[in-house]
Amino acid sequence: MTGFGRGTNSLGDKTITIEIRSLNSKFTDIRFKCPSTYREKEPVMRKRITEFAQRGKLDVTIDVKSLTGDDDFGLNVPLYKKYYTELLKVHEEMGIPAGDLTQAILRIQNVVASPDSRMTKEEWTTVQKTLNDALEHFNTFRRSEGEAMEVDLRNRIANIGEALEKIDPYETGRIDKLKARLRQNLEDFLGKDNVDENRFEQEIIFYLEKIDINEEKQRLGQHLIYFIEQLDGKNTLKGRKLSFISQEMGREINTLGAKAYSSDIQKLVVFMKDELEKIKEQVANAV
Repeated sequence: MTGFGRGTNSLGDKTITIEIRSLNSKFTDIRFKCPSTYREKEPVMRKRITEFAQRGKLDVTIDVKSLTGDDDFGLNVPLYKKYYTELLKVHEEMGIPAGDLTQAILRIQNVVASPDSRMTKEEWTTVQKTLNDALEHFNTFRRSEGEAMEVDLRNRIANIGEALEKIDPYETGRIDKLKARLRQNLEDFLGKDNVDENRFEQEIIFYLEKIDINEEKQRLGQHLIYFIEQLDGKNTLKGRKLSFISQEMGREINTLGAKAYSSDIQKLVVFMKDELEKIKEQVANAV
């Protein structure tokens, strides 16, 4: 599930800002961008973020700004010159415009850094508080998105349930149409007086068994109930199970369409398929 959270705190003449952005992913993948001063604490921060976020592709950016400007943060001139020379050489060899190399190089780790590479206990405490603030905002964002998703899922499940109930009135009609079509085919092929009524009734029973959709309707109804039960559950990681349930719903809906023998039922099946695809799209963001 997508998410965003930001935390900002000040310590002396420094302002520390942490931003967390996430995209949907089945696994936990955290990419850090932070000053070299904080690298020693990166494992601790990764563990905290993993415990909080649980899953997702996360980009974590830690930005430190000084109110005193260049006095506290300097340019690593030898490293800058090395990057500039090498990059310019590559651009000249390939015959492509160099563009704004300065801006690109300044984003590289350790080119701009604080002369003091040590982190004080006070600064680490501030970083931890800022991280917790960012995670709280991140959680609020995802909770809000999850609530909106839940409302949408419930509405679409209800729509499928209503369409399922609308199938019943068309069942008798489709059986009558099937009987009429089979009889007409037999009479056209054998002649009206040559139709064996007993054999005809046997064929009708065979086809009725073949196109019976009661089991599919019952199973689909059970899947709809189970889907809502999972939404009502307290477990926060529901996406994978909801995905499995939606797959089972799709099988039943497809079978209903294959056995329909009714244009009216087919229209309802198409509607249910459309609603289910939208459910799957939503659930994919929570897996």
